[in-house]
Amino acid sequence: MSGVVQAADETWKTDDHFLHPWQDVTAMDRDEWTHLEASGGIYVRDSKGNQLIDGPGGMWCVNVGHGREEIVEAVAGQMRKLSYFSPWSMASTASSELAQRLTAMTPGDLNTVFFTTGGSTAVDSALRFVFFYNNCLGRPEKKHIISRVNAYHGSTYLTASCSGKMREKAQMDMIEDTIHFLPCPKPKDRAADMSVEAFCDEKVADLENKILELGADKVAAFIAEPVLASGGVIIPPEGYYKRCHEICKKHDVLFIADEVVTAFGRLGYYFASEDVFGVTPDLLTTAKGLTSGYLPLGALFISDRLIEEIKSVSNEPRNFFSGFTYSGHPVSVAAAQANLDIFENDKLLEHVREISPYFANALKSLSDLPVVTDVRVQGMMAAVECELDAGTPDENRDTGFTAKVDAICQELGLLVRPTYNACVMSPPLTITKTEIDDLVAKLREGITRAMQIED
Repeated sequence: MSGVVQAADETWKTDDHFLHPWQDVTAMDRDEWTHLEASGGIYVRDSKGNQLIDGPGGMWCVNVGHGREEIVEAVAGQMRKLSYFSPWSMASTASSELAQRLTAMTPGDLNTVFFTTGGSTAVDSALRFVFFYNNCLGRPEKKHIISRVNAYHGSTYLTASCSGKMREKAQMDMIEDTIHFLPCPKPKDRAADMSVEAFCDEKVADLENKILELGADKVAAFIAEPVLASGGVIIPPEGYYKRCHEICKKHDVLFIADEVVTAFGRLGYYFASEDVFGVTPDLLTTAKGLTSGYLPLGALFISDRLIEEIKSVSNEPRNFFSGFTYSGHPVSVAAAQANLDIFENDKLLEHVREISPYFANALKSLSDLPVVTDVRVQGMMAAVECELDAGTPDENRDTGFTAKVDAICQELGLLVRPTYNACVMSPPLTITKTEIDDLVAKLREGITRAMQIED
């Protein structure tokens, strides 16, 4: 594994002092964790020395691969030069230059960037800006947000409330009176006698009907991932995203594109909204692939139109009282710049567009396994859905099955992200055809062995 430091021999069985995200608090003294200690290319290495394909790409984010010295050197150089600045009272050349570079890539008139600490804070900032915008325009009642079942938008109080993964809301307080969820636009779950086209019509109508039900003068925004990532790589029917955007324009509802996952090459372009789906949103959020996970950084892009409308209503100050200690952190910004340089130098977008069909065909070959009931792939993100009995789906049962697949695959040298009843894949974009073949072979063996256990 090129560029990987030799891992230590020691391993810990428990993390008694580290509460992990989504962890069962009652099991903290019993949970066992794989401790990763080294990485390079598409691989990570655990504390026992096992080399593993990073199938999930960290968490949708290690787009340029592990161990890129270009990013390491850029980060170290920036630390030596300027380690921090206060975004309230100062500007940094580094963050200003990144803002200029990014807004040259964004769709349409998204020419203002607000830097955040990650995806959750980017989406949180987008929602807060929507409220700020309507308050400035004298529309304080226009506050309702429309999201979708199975969507994921973050872990702040506001963004978690807008997330539609209902199982993850247990024991947690949420905003309920102004946030509304549409049915999930997952074609596989349509009625047996319904065409995909009719299903698309129905899901688009769901949005318009909800706007009309609430009153367009009360609805502030619709927030949508182009592909519902953490919900299980749910790919809405063709034309859905664009038609939803048109509905929003018709009713003066802001369209927020949540591209925390789909931006920076995951679908073969810097931003997918316009290039893949033909949509220029009012606001767009991103993170993850912006630095390829090397350092935390998120971004909210805002339409010129919204800025100009705020300016036009009054000559009085209109302060957007939102921000973070680490907004535009110069070291994270340096990581992003080096990351973008790699995209350009390695022609990574072109590579993704070239290799994506191979990735899709390789994974779809698993459809011959009797438990595989759906394989969803777009760009370099995929889900292999498994059901032990397709005639009688059981989420808890099938979730248990994919957990077994995950455990077996790890023994085989592959990390899988089990998401409910699906095995999710979003490997580093640098992956080769040979490495894809290895990934798919290991996943096939993992599913096959798990089937034998069930038998």
